[in-house]
Amino acid sequence: MEKVCVIGAGSTKYGKLEDSIADLAIQASVGAIDDAGIEPKEIKAGYISNVFGVADKQVHIGPVIMSNLGIPEVPSLSIESACGSGSVAFREAYANVAAGFYDAVLVTGVEKVNHKGTEWNTTYFSYCSDFFYEGGSGASFPGLFASMARAYLAEFKATEEDLALVAVKNHDNGLLNPKAHLQRKISVEDVMNSPVVASPLKLYDCCPFSDGASSVIICSENFAKDHTKDYIDVIGSGRGGSPAALQGRDHLTTIPSTKIAAEAAYKMANITPKDVDFAEVHDCFTIAEIIDSEDLGFFEKGKGVDGVREGLTKRNGDIPINPSGGLKSKGHPIGATGVGQVVETFEQLMGKAGERTVKDANIGLTHNFGATGASCAVHIFRRA
Repeated sequence: MEKVCVIGAGSTKYGKLEDSIADLAIQASVGAIDDAGIEPKEIKAGYISNVFGVADKQVHIGPVIMSNLGIPEVPSLSIESACGSGSVAFREAYANVAAGFYDAVLVTGVEKVNHKGTEWNTTYFSYCSDFFYEGGSGASFPGLFASMARAYLAEFKATEEDLALVAVKNHDNGLLNPKAHLQRKISVEDVMNSPVVASPLKLYDCCPFSDGASSVIICSENFAKDHTKDYIDVIGSGRGGSPAALQGRDHLTTIPSTKIAAEAAYKMANITPKDVDFAEVHDCFTIAEIIDSEDLGFFEKGKGVDGVREGLTKRNGDIPINPSGGLKSKGHPIGATGVGQVVETFEQLMGKAGERTVKDANIGLTHNFGATGASCAVHIFRRA
């Protein structure tokens, strides 16, 4: 296999945006190309992650992006894997570069939904579940993750205030991220007093619907060395799956796909969880970050909540989690989220993260799943 590198990254701000889905995707793509210091003509393929293009009347978006970049002849592939689409697109791009099919490719994730309103968004998001058993029976994603949260609180010594600590931490990080959707300092009391969405989850336990786009340029090591001295290596990649519906799982307090994907990524990278300096994980709800931290091996089962209480997951802690602000504060434009995690990791390892920089970081991990974890991808990166 070819060694694979990331040499450039670009992103729009996340939030309620006026630009069209195509304009957002192109802005992020041009940002990544410029950051890499390459010409569009050097890109040999595009991998585009998007879920609800129909919301902005643009489904076949790959060729639109390639055409606007002046390379209409370059093939593109649009990828949908619910909230995990970005990481799956990155994985497919990684595999094709590693196999030697392409020297350099563009990976862009994009979503544009907020103009449709909460009712529309909630309905269409439910289509990402096992709709016969879940969405079609009235189980929204807040309700499904609330079931996981209730199970966790019952099984382990955890409280709703512990969940609130996750939100507070990630909002503190998001305050330092100029592209974050929710740049607002909050307290545990704010979380506890916010409206109940699906008990025990409250409004401030939930990530927002976001518009936005993120892009990276990945390439072979030879291509990277020919074009720049500044890049990071992709040293691990893994994917996994879980039963689509929660009812099919043995436990509600673990996500099998995360464990499978992480094990494969750690094995490829030849490292252990203890070697990871920071992680961007899928915190669509506060309970998700705690479960993720355990399934990724940073804490034993039931001990992730202790890590939050003790401040171990803060930016200056033993294992900083979501220095970008995570989905909770940075935002969740679902097609872009997984790619945005790679953008954050690139900026952290290249020393471009400003005030939110994790000190002396050398290895970063990204974790992104779809739905309640029915599909998952984990990637590990190292400063070159």
